[in-house]
Amino acid sequence: MAGVSGMSGVGRVTARKGARSASRGGTLREVTARSGLVARGVLYVLIGILAVRVAFGGGGGREADRQGALYELADKPFGSVLIWAVGIGLVCMVLWRLSEAVFGAAGPDGDKPSKRLVSAGRCVFYATAAFSVLAFAAGGGGHSGDEQSRDMTAKALGLPAGQWLVGAAGIGIAVAGVVIAVQAARCRFRKHLAMGGASKGSRKAVDFLGVSGGLARGAVFATAGGFVVYAALRYDPGQAKGLDDTLRAFAGTPAGPWLLVAVAVGLVLFGAFSWAMARWREV
Repeated sequence: MAGVSGMSGVGRVTARKGARSASRGGTLREVTARSGLVARGVLYVLIGILAVRVAFGGGGGREADRQGALYELADKPFGSVLIWAVGIGLVCMVLWRLSEAVFGAAGPDGDKPSKRLVSAGRCVFYATAAFSVLAFAAGGGGHSGDEQSRDMTAKALGLPAGQWLVGAAGIGIAVAGVVIAVQAARCRFRKHLAMGGASKGSRKAVDFLGVSGGLARGAVFATAGGFVVYAALRYDPGQAKGLDDTLRAFAGTPAGPWLLVAVAVGLVLFGAFSWAMARWREV
């Protein structure tokens, strides 16, 4: 009986240690996820504001992309601190997506290989973004998104079967944009939210931000992917466009600058949606 009691005591201690370890792991994932979503929201809001200025002939010569957003932050009080904060926030986003790829995401189907693969892709995407922001914060400056897009396309076209690789990448980006837009229109983001105690007004506001912001973001991705496919077909890296040139292309449509304004406002709303996700996202 004493042995059984002793083993039970050991088991209880082990269980408590395991619970504390799981709690710490959950807390770390929550902190990194919410910090990353806040940082993402800051960038999208600033990019959207810059795009609105571009639509009305302003912008101060700055491009409506990540670099332009960072220059915008640099002009603010404590600008360098803000830029470092955004960079660290994006590193947190990388860690969150990496944890999803390794351990699985929240939700009943978070362990599916397809979900892990998507999280791994997002990890790489945000790692690239975090590196560029931290390099800027360290005084590295860097090329604009349009220049980076053309340079990467030129290097890829120079590889064996490069034209096919670039075309496949463009199709992948375009398809991702369509998926983002469709999922936003169907409010698929709701399944990731824990809004049990939220008011009806808050729920409607988050739905509005998620749908409008997701549609705008999807449109940008789909259009950028189309330009990459066109660059592959023409074997011309100059046809590939970064975020700024992609946004400006909306102003060149028959709808004129008003389409760019609509997309730009949508990006601002997506930034606000990212902040709402930081508050209510189940991680």
